[in-house]
Amino acid sequence: MENAEYLGIYARGWTEGNLNILLQSMADEYVIDDPNAGRISKANFSSYFTAFKDQMDPMRDKHRPFMEIGEVLTQEAEGVLTAWAWWSVPGTPIQGSGLIKVGNKGVLSERLAFYTKLPE
Repeated sequence: MENAEYLGIYARGWTEGNLNILLQSMADEYVIDDPNAGRISKANFSSYFTAFKDQMDPMRDKHRPFMEIGEVLTQEAEGVLTAWAWWSVPGTPIQGSGLIKVGNKGVLSERLAFYTKLPE
């Protein structure tokens, strides 16, 4: 499978809020770096994703996708596809960006940044 295909599957998993699709797109060494939850490995991703989804569900617009992803920029070098994307959870103020790395065995990592106001 091509790197871009893994990225597409990963994005679909997030937009649908589908854990199984997300796990299928990930390489064994996958890690997500969330400033709120820390570094989460693929082995611990199910718990992380379930907690995130449980936190979003009461607030989000359930008539829309779980997550919307846009403004995707990609660059491929030395066999690694790097993607930057803007994401939001419809119906909530939760949004931010993700820097995603994809290799020939799936998504390797994502580093999240949340868009929020600083405390006054």
